[in-house]
Amino acid sequence: MGKQLKRPPRKATIVPFIQSADYFFKKGMRAYERGDLYKARKYFERAVRLDERDASFALQLALVLSELGEYQVSNQWLLKIIHDLDETMYDCLYFLANNYACLGLFREATQYAEQYLTCESDGEFADDAADLLELLKLDRHDVSEEQEQLITMQERARHLLEQERFAEAIEALEAIVSRYPEFWSAHNNLALAYFYNGDVERAKQKLLEVLKRDPGNLHALCNALVFAYYLHDQEEVAALCETLASVYPFFREHQYKLGATFALVGRFDSAFRWLYRLYKNGFDGDGPFYYWLAYSAYHIGHESLARQVWETLTTLHPEKRGEEPWAVPALFDETLLRIVHLFEGEELADRLCGLYLFSRSPQAEETALSLAVCRLLPADPRLRPFIDSFLFGLDDGRSAWAANIGRMVDVLLANNEEKEALCRFAFTMAAHPSAQGEPFVNGAAWAAAIEYVWRQQQGERVTQKTMAAKYGVSTTTVKKYVQKARQLDS
Repeated sequence: MGKQLKRPPRKATIVPFIQSADYFFKKGMRAYERGDLYKARKYFERAVRLDERDASFALQLALVLSELGEYQVSNQWLLKIIHDLDETMYDCLYFLANNYACLGLFREATQYAEQYLTCESDGEFADDAADLLELLKLDRHDVSEEQEQLITMQERARHLLEQERFAEAIEALEAIVSRYPEFWSAHNNLALAYFYNGDVERAKQKLLEVLKRDPGNLHALCNALVFAYYLHDQEEVAALCETLASVYPFFREHQYKLGATFALVGRFDSAFRWLYRLYKNGFDGDGPFYYWLAYSAYHIGHESLARQVWETLTTLHPEKRGEEPWAVPALFDETLLRIVHLFEGEELADRLCGLYLFSRSPQAEETALSLAVCRLLPADPRLRPFIDSFLFGLDDGRSAWAANIGRMVDVLLANNEEKEALCRFAFTMAAHPSAQGEPFVNGAAWAAAIEYVWRQQQGERVTQKTMAAKYGVSTTTVKKYVQKARQLDS
């Protein structure tokens, strides 16, 4: 190894510790050689973040992902290598063939295995690729071309849903259910796509259709509970929770679905029952599994377990640090506490003002906090269109009306310093029974009129002409809307 160096004289030295991509790659390889795939994945992910152009780093990450069963994500990295980093890294073709075979996509697996042999007829994996092709020929006798096409279509639709490309997912799923009317998984995914795309009624109708034709379909019942929760339909939530509490699913996939659904709607005791059962039995969960198990454990008093599970989650997904269930109360800063105080007000306008201010705050980006805030609101049907619009972005029916009011308040507060006072005054008018038939389409005109009436009530000298200039509308328009505003303020 060479001669040892003599110990140099002791002196103060500053040694920079720079964690390079190569540093994390070497740590990843050591973890991989020990068989610790989760740590290996973590280190390889750091390596590729620090050096996105090194194909060998990306390849090693793809191989670990494949061993963890995350074939789709592994394929994304393999395709990135071929198309963006190094088109001569032909081994990726063989690994793609293997991944597609594991996914049951035999046509794609055959295509990449043949492509590998074309490029590397004497390559390291040539014999393995030839063996794989033989196996694929045998397996394809048991899987018809139509079944294979269905698998491909379903995988594409699922990917579109995960990417939040809802319009494309709807198109793909509608094609599947039209061709395979009893493929319930596609029907349930279509209901989700409708819902997240804002078509609530169509989503609910799709679930009713599934439950009518396949009574007791667990995924449909769970999705119905999620819809009712997001739509703040407390009676429906209670009824569905009671129904699902008596269900005892046999398959692990169904136990996971049930536990995650209970956790999402805040029924943490029921969620823990199923998620912890899976955990004890060695269930190899994904990120969401550990996320909801940690939240459920924490909220029913098992903090030690929650912290242990959260550590597993952050090993898989380091970006989740800071979203711990015990960290949520720290997010309640002074502004948010004021919003919560508005929720506790006696008047509907107070609650609407608080809901609006929260929806426009940075905290609304935190999913866990949004759900917690949603639960603070009373079960008042008058709040529902505003919750749908402000918290969940729906814009159909009554939600569209609430969205118009929200945009009107946006204009009003953007032009004034007295934000909370004007916000509450605006919602006092919006909550007036006579306002139900008013569309609130012309936000600028309404903002000008509301500010004019409010300032007059404060004893300030203000003219309609001034308001017209401030909001870019005509004096005649301001006069018209002031008359409407005074009717709502009576």
